Amino acid sequence: MMRIGQTRAQIKGLSYSFRGFATGNKPPQTITEKIVQRFAQNLPEGKFVRSGDYVSIKPKHCMSHDNSWPVALKFMGIGAEKVFDNRQVVCTLDHDVQNMSETNLRKYRNIESFAKGQGIDFYPAGRGIGHQIMVEQGYAMPGSLAVASDSHSNTYGGVGCLGTPIVRTDAASIWATGQTWWQIPPIARVNLVGQLPKGLSGKDIIVSLCGAFNHDEVLNHAIEFYGEGLESLDIDSRLTIANMTTEWGALSGLFPTDEKVFEWYEKRLQFLGPNHPRVNRKALDEMKANPIIPDENCYYSKYLTLDLNTISPAVSGPNSVKVYNSAAKLERDNIPIKKAYLVSCTNGRLSDIHDAAEVVRGKKIADGVEFYVGAASSEVEEAARENGDWQTLIDSGARTLPAGCGPCIGLGTGLLKEGEVGISATNRNFKGRMGSREALAYLASPAVVAASAIAGKIVAPEGFKDSVDQVSAVDVTEKMNAHKKSVNETGVSDSETPILDGFPASVSGEIVFCDADNLNTDGIYPGRYTYRDDISKEEMAKVCMENYDADFGSKTKPNDILVSGFNFGTGSSREQAATAILSRGMPLVVGGSFSDIFKRNSINNALLAVELPELVQKLRTAFANSPKELTRRTGWHLNWDVRKSLVQVTTADEKILSWRIGELGNSVQSLFVRGGLEGWVKHEISESS
Repeated sequence: MMRIGQTRAQIKGLSYSFRGFATGNKPPQTITEKIVQRFAQNLPEGKFVRSGDYVSIKPKHCMSHDNSWPVALKFMGIGAEKVFDNRQVVCTLDHDVQNMSETNLRKYRNIESFAKGQGIDFYPAGRGIGHQIMVEQGYAMPGSLAVASDSHSNTYGGVGCLGTPIVRTDAASIWATGQTWWQIPPIARVNLVGQLPKGLSGKDIIVSLCGAFNHDEVLNHAIEFYGEGLESLDIDSRLTIANMTTEWGALSGLFPTDEKVFEWYEKRLQFLGPNHPRVNRKALDEMKANPIIPDENCYYSKYLTLDLNTISPAVSGPNSVKVYNSAAKLERDNIPIKKAYLVSCTNGRLSDIHDAAEVVRGKKIADGVEFYVGAASSEVEEAARENGDWQTLIDSGARTLPAGCGPCIGLGTGLLKEGEVGISATNRNFKGRMGSREALAYLASPAVVAASAIAGKIVAPEGFKDSVDQVSAVDVTEKMNAHKKSVNETGVSDSETPILDGFPASVSGEIVFCDADNLNTDGIYPGRYTYRDDISKEEMAKVCMENYDADFGSKTKPNDILVSGFNFGTGSSREQAATAILSRGMPLVVGGSFSDIFKRNSINNALLAVELPELVQKLRTAFANSPKELTRRTGWHLNWDVRKSLVQVTTADEKILSWRIGELGNSVQSLFVRGGLEGWVKHEISESS
C-alpha cells in the first residue's frame, strides 16, 4: 500500500527529491532500494526508487513448487502459450513428496511435463526444498532479486539476494511477460551487536527477535541486518534468520554481501566446478567488484537492536512465534514431548544436522519419543552421510524422511496428534500447522531439539542449563530518526507522476469509516460464497462486509472511500475480498496497514489501496466520544491527487489534512487501465504476438 513519503531534503550539500527524482546528485538508497533499482522496469529518466513506490519488476528468477500446476493453469487460462524467459523460471517438487496417491503423482507428472516442454529448470521430488535449491544452485545470488510463490522466499536474503513472496497470479504473469509489480515496503534496520556465544545458532537469534519485538514492529517491512555481530554468523545461520523473518512479519530479510559471503561462494564454486551456469568465476568476480552497500544517510523507518551477548538457547511457543522462553526455563517447567523434528528450509542444512548429531552422539532417543530427521536437499543428505552425521542420528533412533517439507507443512509421516507436544527446528508453530489443533508445538534450534529428544522433555543443551532470560533488545527508532524529522518535513517535492491515458488523475469521495483492526477476509467476503463461481457482481456487492456489519450495504454508496484500521484483509487468500469492494463501486480502500496478500489481490484486481495510519488515528480521535457504529458516514471527504502523490482530507468542520504518499508509477497504473494483472498480461501477449 502507499506509505507516507518524504519530501525534499538538503543533506551534506546534496539536493534531491525524496520521492526519488534527482535534482542534483542521486538520493541515498538502502540495499533494498538499490536492488529494486536494478530490476525495476520502465522507470522515468532520473527516477530513483524509494520505499513506498510501486514499481514493475523483472526478477532474475522465479520459483514455484507443488503449486506450479495451478500457476500453469492460470498461465494457460490467460492465453499464454510460451514462457517469456525459461531461464528465469524454476520448478521444484518439495511439499508433498511422501504422498504416493495417483492424484498427487498425476499433478507431479503434469508439472514435470510442462516444465520440460517449456525448457524450464526442473527439480523432481526428493531433490530438495525449493528454497534450498535456489541457494545451492545459484538462482539466488548476492545483489540479485528472486521471487517465489511461497512465503519463505525471504530465505534468499541470507546470501544477500533480495527474496520476497508472490501469489500465483503474479507467478503466472512472470511466466508470461517476465514481470510483475511490487511496492517497496518500509525498510527496517536491525543491528546485531556483540558476538554470538559458542554453541548458539541463527535460530536462537531469530527466535529471540520474534519474542522481543512481538507487537508487529516489522509487519510488512523489508529488513536489513547490520552490526559487528554479523562476523560471528556463518551463512547457514544467516539463511535461518532470513527464512524466519517471514514469521516475524516481514516481506524480506536481507544481509549485506561481506567476506563471509565471498568465502561461502568460493567453496560453492569448488564444489560445483568451473562450468556452472550461475556460480562461476565471472559471476563471483563481478560480485566482489561491485558489492551493494547502503548509502550514508539512507532512510530507515525502524531501527532495532539485539545484543547477541545476552541470548541463550531460545524456544518459541507453544503455538506462537511471539511467545518466547529460554530453553533452561522450560526445562525447569518439566514439559514432556512426544515428537521432535529436524526438517525444513529453516534448519535442514549440513551445519544443523551436525549440531544435532553432536548432541545425540553415543546416546539414544528417549523411550516413547519419535525424532524425525530430513535434509533440506539431497546434496545436504549426501554430505551428512559422508561425514557420518546422518548415521549418528540413525544410530540414536532418529527416523529419516526424504528431502522435502513434510511435517513442517503438515504433510506425510509423523504429524502431531491430539494432546501431543512436539518441538521442532522448523519455522511455524501455528495451531494445527503440524497436525492436530489440539497439539502443542514449540520451535527451537537443532541443538535444543536433539537434546530434548534425548531427554524426553524440553531441555537446554549441556553448558546452558543455568541460562537466564536476559535478552537485551531495544527499539531505537525514535532516537535515530529524531534528527531526520525536520529534514523530512522541509519543503515539498515539485516532481510529478505522469498519468496514463485512462487512469484517473485524482480519486475523491466521502470517507466511510469501519473502525476495526484485523478485519479479516471472511468479514469482508463470507467464506460460504468463495467457491460459488456463478455469483453475480450484484450479489457480490450485496454480501460485501455482511459478516462485519449487516448494515454496511444500506449505509454505503458508490464512490465512497472505505477507511478501516490496521492489518486490513488478514486471513485467507481469496481474491473476492478485493473484488467485492469494487463491486460496490468503491474505487479506493484506505487502511492503517494491510495484509500483504490482500494488498496483492487488490492491485491484481484493480482496487486502489492507500496505507495511511495517521488518518486512521485522526478519525479515531475525532469520533472517540461518539456512539459506536461499525460503519460510520463521517462527513469527511478525501481527495488523492495521483499526479502529486498527495492525499488531502477535508473534515466535517472544513479543516484540511494533507499527507504525501508513495508514487503510483505508470507501470502499475497500466494494470488498472487494463482491468487488473490478468488483463494487463493478456494485452502484453497480444502486443507481442
